Amino acid sequence: MSRVVSSKHRNNLIIHLVLIAGAAVMVLPFLWMILTSLKTTTEATQIPITILPAEPSLRGYVDALRQSAFLHYYANTLMAAFMKTLFPVVFSAMAAFAFARISFPGRGLCFFLIISVMMIPNPVFYTPQYLMMSKLGLVNTTTALWITSLVSPFATFLLRQFFLGISKELEEAAVLDGCNPFQIFRYIMLPLVKSALVAVVIIQLLWSWNELQWPLIINSSPEKLTLSAGLATLVSMFGTDYPVLMAGAFMAVIPMLILFFIFQRRFIEGVAFSASKG
Repeated sequence: MSRVVSSKHRNNLIIHLVLIAGAAVMVLPFLWMILTSLKTTTEATQIPITILPAEPSLRGYVDALRQSAFLHYYANTLMAAFMKTLFPVVFSAMAAFAFARISFPGRGLCFFLIISVMMIPNPVFYTPQYLMMSKLGLVNTTTALWITSLVSPFATFLLRQFFLGISKELEEAAVLDGCNPFQIFRYIMLPLVKSALVAVVIIQLLWSWNELQWPLIINSSPEKLTLSAGLATLVSMFGTDYPVLMAGAFMAVIPMLILFFIFQRRFIEGVAFSASKG
């Protein structure tokens, strides 16, 4: 018996050591970013490398706010992230409910076509989307940042998995009570998939917050760029002020860190349940 217990303790110790090592690998770059943001330009580029700043300074943060349209980047990113989360969550939830609970001709084919979009790299869509925005006169506008992302195939797939796991008896009872499909969707199904909705919201926010290529393609004015695209403009071929760049990057990730820590339980529940239903 003691051998079995000792073996379990040894296995648990190994698992914890592996998890600690993995956490360190992910956290160390973040800590390095914070430490670099507090250094001078000379310290950040000198050889040999110094880990801790000799005299911590907030100059990088001040210069990041002064040298670039950082507040414009924040406003554009918040607006784009909100719109690219609101519409995909609403429309994808409706589509997922239809694919999971409503029978109609061609349902399987339509769902396959939507899921097949996930297999195509995003850059493939940039040219036709740019031409479309150009014909609509939306190039170099904040509207172009989000209007091409009104539906998410991934969100549709994820929410459909949740709707499929809900008992049909609930839907049948609602029909007997006189509920129409929209009432069933709004008052019965949506409250039962809160974990999935939170997971979709967080995933959509992270994706839209970090998107780089499309904002750089569709907009050229500094006042219309997002945080990720604006930070890319701080990198120069003639020399990069790394403390300023790292300070800007740190300020850019703060909202997402706060969001994840607040909703991490819901997010993990949503992803885990989706994996088990897949």
